[in-house]
Amino acid sequence: MIVELSHRITPGLVTYPGIPGPELGVHLSREDSRKVYAPGTEFHMGTVTLVGNTGTYVDTPFHRYADGPDLAAVPLDKLADLPGLVVRAGQEREVTVGEVLDVRGRAVLIHTGWDRHFGTAAYTHGHPYLAPESARSLAERGAALVGIDSLNIDDTPPHGERPAHTILLAAGIPVVEHLTGLGGLPAEGFRFHAAPPMIAGLGTFPVRAYAVV
Repeated sequence: MIVELSHRITPGLVTYPGIPGPELGVHLSREDSRKVYAPGTEFHMGTVTLVGNTGTYVDTPFHRYADGPDLAAVPLDKLADLPGLVVRAGQEREVTVGEVLDVRGRAVLIHTGWDRHFGTAAYTHGHPYLAPESARSLAERGAALVGIDSLNIDDTPPHGERPAHTILLAAGIPVVEHLTGLGGLPAEGFRFHAAPPMIAGLGTFPVRAYAVV
């Protein structure tokens, strides 16, 4: 069974406050393409302008560190076909991950349920986030990737620090934010995939995240 874990991207979608939504355009319309190809043959070639932090996306180390691996440099084995583990959060905003869990080499996905607010004003305020000490523990114990179904893996006060990003990306651990559908996954026994395009010089980009159970 394949489980969809990404939000749908639409023109104007606001993922994060202050970041403009994507704009779709047309490079070659179907009508104009009829002048280029044989009768009865037509194509549509579209364009898109978007910030990398749109929809469900992956952060690579380059997002935080100028000398870190970018989208083209992070190896696929850090992004695809990873054994997955779902951590169910409680009611507290700050989410901790148990020390007894075996996270080495796994995609650790934090299920908060906050994705139910995606696309509304409620999504941007009071969101759950990963405790800094848990981010440090996940890095030390060798997690391959960490994801969350919330606005940010860090708390987001104005001019605040971003300890989870800082710790995880320094350790070469990709971060996937704005996941959805984690409630449909078992605690383990699935493979997680979230590979972006190989774009050099960019640290963040949307992914089609999914799990194979």
